[in-house]
Amino acid sequence: MTTQPSKKIQSMNTMTECSNKLYSQGFTENFKVRNKKLIALSDESSFEPDQIKITNFFRFEGHSDPSDNAILYVIETDDGKKGMLIDAYGADADVGIGEFVKLISTIDKNTHKEEK
Repeated sequence: MTTQPSKKIQSMNTMTECSNKLYSQGFTENFKVRNKKLIALSDESSFEPDQIKITNFFRFEGHSDPSDNAILYVIETDDGKKGMLIDAYGADADVGIGEFVKLISTIDKNTHKEEK
């Protein structure tokens, strides 16, 4: 007699899958933090913390290597740019990104499941 699990096990999304999905939803800009400002890589425009909001974020943990821990921030700027900022977290986190994120007043975590 074989038994079947009572619940389906869902695999965690990879950062690549997540970023591809966000890209398809219009989050096409790549951001970095430089000199305490958020920089859009497409045109080097810069933003202060009060000019952006983090609309969601995702943490990813490496199963075989603890240094694979990362966080992906989903960002919208006050001039309409939508994109992503990626940082390591834990011991490998970028201090500049961490300090910048602490200054952002609007940080949301979207916990609603998508409807299919």
